[in-house]
Amino acid sequence: MTVYAYAEATSCVQGGALRFHLARASRAPLHGSVLLEDVSADRAVSEEEFDGPLWTFDVPADLPSSLYRAVFTADDDASEVYFVVRAARPRSPILLSIPFPTWQAYNRAGIPGESVYWTEQATRASRVAFDRPGGGPPPERWEEGMLRWLGPAGYEVDYCSGLDLHDGAALLSGYRLLVVNGHDEYWTAGMRDNVEEFVRRGGNLAVFSGNTCWWQFRLEDDGRTMVCYRDAVTDPMATVEPGLTTVEWSSAPVNRPENSLTGVSFRRGAGTWGPYMQLMHEESYTTRFPEHWVFDGTGLGEGDKFGQGCIGYETDACDFVEVDGVPVATGRDGTPPSFVILATADLRHWHRYGQGGMATMGVFGLGAGTVFTASTVNWGNTLRDPAVDRITRNVLDRLSGPPAGWEVIGPAGSFRALTVCDSQLYGVGADGSLYRRDVSGQNLRWHRIDSGGGVVAMATPREASTTRPIGLYGLTGDDRLVYRDPGLQAPWTVLGEAPSGGVGLALVDGDLWAATADGGLWRLPPETAEWTLVDGEAGAIALTAMNGRLYAVCSGDRVRTRLPVAAAAEWGDLCSAAGCTVLTAHAGRLIGATADRPLRWRAPVPDHRAR
Repeated sequence: MTVYAYAEATSCVQGGALRFHLARASRAPLHGSVLLEDVSADRAVSEEEFDGPLWTFDVPADLPSSLYRAVFTADDDASEVYFVVRAARPRSPILLSIPFPTWQAYNRAGIPGESVYWTEQATRASRVAFDRPGGGPPPERWEEGMLRWLGPAGYEVDYCSGLDLHDGAALLSGYRLLVVNGHDEYWTAGMRDNVEEFVRRGGNLAVFSGNTCWWQFRLEDDGRTMVCYRDAVTDPMATVEPGLTTVEWSSAPVNRPENSLTGVSFRRGAGTWGPYMQLMHEESYTTRFPEHWVFDGTGLGEGDKFGQGCIGYETDACDFVEVDGVPVATGRDGTPPSFVILATADLRHWHRYGQGGMATMGVFGLGAGTVFTASTVNWGNTLRDPAVDRITRNVLDRLSGPPAGWEVIGPAGSFRALTVCDSQLYGVGADGSLYRRDVSGQNLRWHRIDSGGGVVAMATPREASTTRPIGLYGLTGDDRLVYRDPGLQAPWTVLGEAPSGGVGLALVDGDLWAATADGGLWRLPPETAEWTLVDGEAGAIALTAMNGRLYAVCSGDRVRTRLPVAAAAEWGDLCSAAGCTVLTAHAGRLIGATADRPLRWRAPVPDHRAR
């Protein structure tokens, strides 16, 4: 005598009602008890009775948003149904999605005609219903660790079903951060479109998950049927609207690698299955960018191991190469060029146990938002590890808060001048040498290429003119204006004299602008050799230009900006300088340095200030 139960939806709003359907294999009366449990808080909420094939739960308006389990018991038989209570109004900046589509995909795995698994079995189903028992978490409970950690760790979050994201643009608009957790493998086009647009508009995404967004599926029958052929030949949509074909997101005819959403993919990741699954507990991440904000407070150094067991049985990764011992994403697999690799795990030996590959933890910018990915299914179940705990807090705190300012892009160094030319960042070090590296958020190494020519400030024009070719312009410590062609080795050529005590240099529309230690702002037009004092009280200690504006680090550790007009003008306060004493700009970002502190960049936008 077995009792069967399912809910008419995977989520219900506070103050709403959710109806459950019940049945028994025998003719025994449909009568018993319902125990309602808050899964994330691990506590019983209420116990009621059911009598008949329908039971309705009237959700109290003050019931916390969470993942719940209703356990229906009749005699000695029980059936459990999972569902989410959504917040009627956002109470938190964080929204956590529960992967009901993936749970349903694995429901009755391996039973012919009952599950979309297994992938290569001809008896797999192409359509499965949500209107049936099951569809709860798998035995490994990949999601449970983080759900149980959040509250005791001090985080109040709102919950939703992954299916709520399908038409979820309005839902997402009330939050700063969407959290994906555990194993979130199945996404509809609507889910993906809405999440990508949310991030592009300035929301953030934290993916504490692996094998994420691997299969596309469709919803039919008012969202109660999950369609996933896993094969373009049999999916009728392939000839009607190819982009909605239910295959892997990266496969033809969809050709939309999940990398553009998460930065990574299971294609470069690894998996260990069946009797070999326990091997995941032997693996750890290796720190590759310890100066990054993700690692703040962890005490980890470059090459340090952390998070043993967090890797999980499936991982995601991006294609990358090692450059001077630093991993650099190639973008060949669809990973955005802004992707920064923070940690790696070499799992190529897993080819004997399932799929060999890598795991790459990383972060990147998508439009106005930020995406972090842990790239592993078991992250939340290893939060007892101090480093995993601290990293998770760093991600949640930063991405759920107001937009951040400066971000580290390289290890500490001492530079007295910076400029960007031909997408290369040039710096004159405290030792007087000229160094170069790519402009990138990755912690790339500097390479000494030549003498710095005594330069103390540098600038590069946006584009060449008849009098100002593209190259490196500099002010020297002995008050000369010099020029050097870009490249590995080239002579510094003296162009003329410069204002005494130069500390900053900028180029705007052919005009050279110099800041001096006595507070002066000077201008040198291309048609003359005479510098003119424009402002005697500018007070700049560093100077640069971008998109027709001057930017300066001024007293009070502030970045200020003004238009490059040949007269005194008011400087507008912009943002914190975060201690930077050297400044340059490129592609919409200010780049700053100071002695013995990491290289940083930020967008030239005002600091967020609490109201």
